[in-house]
Amino acid sequence: MKKIYIGIVVSCLWLVSCKHDEWFQRESKTTITDEQLWNDPKLVTSQLANYYDRLPSLHGVFNTGGMTEIDDAMWSGTRDQNGKNDFQYGSDYGRYWDYGLIRDLNLSLESIEQFSIKLTAEQKNLFKAEMRFMRAFVYFEMVKRMGGVPLVTRQLIYDFSGDPTPLQTPRAKEHEVYDFIYSEMEAIKNDLATNNGIKTRANKYTALALESRAMLYAASIAKYNSLMAAPISTPGGEVGIPAAMATDYYNKSLTASKEIMSGPFALFNENADKGGNFYDMLNKKTGSEVIFAKDFAVGLKVHRFTYDNIVKSMTEDNEASSAISPSLSLVESFDYLDGTRGTLRDKDASGDYIAYSNPIDIFAGKDARLFGTVIYPGTTFKSSPVRLQAGVAVWNNTSYQLSTSAELGKNYTDGQTWTGFDGPKDDAVDVSNTGFYIRKMVSDAPAASTRGTSAANWWPWFRLGEIYLNAAEAAFELGRPEALGYVNSIRARAGFPANSLSALTNNIIRNERRVELAFEDHRYFDLKRWRIAHLVWDGSETDPNAVVMGLYSYRVIRPGHPDNGKYIYARVRPTRFRRARFFRMTNYYSSIAQDVLNNNPKIVRNPFQ
Repeated sequence: MKKIYIGIVVSCLWLVSCKHDEWFQRESKTTITDEQLWNDPKLVTSQLANYYDRLPSLHGVFNTGGMTEIDDAMWSGTRDQNGKNDFQYGSDYGRYWDYGLIRDLNLSLESIEQFSIKLTAEQKNLFKAEMRFMRAFVYFEMVKRMGGVPLVTRQLIYDFSGDPTPLQTPRAKEHEVYDFIYSEMEAIKNDLATNNGIKTRANKYTALALESRAMLYAASIAKYNSLMAAPISTPGGEVGIPAAMATDYYNKSLTASKEIMSGPFALFNENADKGGNFYDMLNKKTGSEVIFAKDFAVGLKVHRFTYDNIVKSMTEDNEASSAISPSLSLVESFDYLDGTRGTLRDKDASGDYIAYSNPIDIFAGKDARLFGTVIYPGTTFKSSPVRLQAGVAVWNNTSYQLSTSAELGKNYTDGQTWTGFDGPKDDAVDVSNTGFYIRKMVSDAPAASTRGTSAANWWPWFRLGEIYLNAAEAAFELGRPEALGYVNSIRARAGFPANSLSALTNNIIRNERRVELAFEDHRYFDLKRWRIAHLVWDGSETDPNAVVMGLYSYRVIRPGHPDNGKYIYARVRPTRFRRARFFRMTNYYSSIAQDVLNNNPKIVRNPFQ
């Protein structure tokens, strides 16, 4: 054996010496060279997939928590997260500073230009356009949080000279970042047309949608910041956009929106049931409304939004939760179809409870988008009834005594429900604390609330409903009459009569955005760009927008009275909601991390920080 082993070694050495060139020139089986990567369409597409997956949202796509429960909802999940209900916006809230992704995109753009010799011109232009779209998208996500940021469009390579000054790029003016986004989209939109019809990659309409949104943000900041008693700005323009620029930005937003609306999209209208239709729009992954989405697939990449927010009694996993409870304020922002305000009628003019024959009756005649967004008493989910009942209201000869059970699903002494399996229950964990659950984007697919399967419905980056509202807002600000038609179209899809509005106001447009786009990561930024966030989340313990309120249903126990067996509703402030939301002036622009300031002395701080 020893001789054989030595012989093999000698043979190998002989082969190496005799086949020197062939041995060292063989292609690696584990390493991909730049020449291989940037000349193979499949490999380039794989690289792009990585970048698409890293595109940002406020706290991560489908991340339970973050913006969802601090805008129009409260946290009802585990106790260790209770700080979310004792929340005041920190100066770093919403911070995003991702030059790692910017660097990777810049490197890829330079590499494809240098190494791609086998790709067709069309392939090369498409891949470059997608990278430029994502880079602009990242810059938009930074500028809307941070104000002007350094505009870096090439690799910054250190020369090891000991002087890092050439790498220290100052912040651009706020408007310069928005201008960069617009010019990039204009330059690449036609190259992206090859992807038209693909909803999970950038295409021409995706570029236009980014124009529509970004230009609207720039316009409203230019207008409404200047109207503040003390406009928020820095001497170098890193924060603050001149008011004179507003009109041009509104026009750019409107132009982009109109081009999208004249394209191949239509408001989703595949279900005759208006409420079900609104839910289906984002749940089915079909139809003509979604322009650009982050996709998921069971067995490949899934999310746990359903696992974290399924109705309590419908959990398919022992550890699944019901972590987010929508607010009464949100529910009441959905108007009635007859045009009256959405305030729910829980009491009459004299202050007495109004008794309803069925729990759902108090919501009768509401904007159908409410059903597609929120689960409320008397409704169903996954074709099963949601059992929302806080307790019983026992008449004691002068008033009602409201009584709840410590155990969900327990019957009262009359053999009927005391507190429903789905609550609501005050100061409880993993059950609604407000009387409402989230429906929007909670998947009804089998096993979607289990850890093993999870959910695969997509996340909408851009959809036509937003574009209609962008167009309406821009047209309204420009004094254009077509604004009214855009809003009425959105409302008609929600069940309102045709031409339900005869005139528009800012408040109407803003409320339409609140109800149409609820839980889609818009409201926080909308209130900031309109410069009213500090007025809405004012820290007041009596403000129904700053404080998350709930609405609890009770079954009436009053033998011999017509109201016996009916339902009344009580407004409550959940115990777990501990402190009113308080948005300070410093929160209009997130603070820049100290390590960034330390590494680049050319970076100036944001106002109030």
